[in-house]
Amino acid sequence: MSWIVSLIIGGIVGWLASIVMKTNAQMGLIANVLIGIAGSMLGYWLAGLVGIAPTGGIVRFVIAIAGAALLIFILRQLGIFRKE
Repeated sequence: MSWIVSLIIGGIVGWLASIVMKTNAQMGLIANVLIGIAGSMLGYWLAGLVGIAPTGGIVRFVIAIAGAALLIFILRQLGIFRKE
């Protein structure tokens, strides 16, 4: 059951990050989920390197969205996404 929740939260995080980065029209449901999950892991890893320990629910959600937005930025620089 937890993997279903992870997919749903990953989809929401990826969708919100795609809106922030203005790539929403280019991404579908599967891309949103993949970006959300991978970006969340990237965000938590970078937060750990900096010394931030996300304990609250909102802080964790913001770090996940920031990580997903960073991943979209990296993919845009590689030419996978383009700015609208």
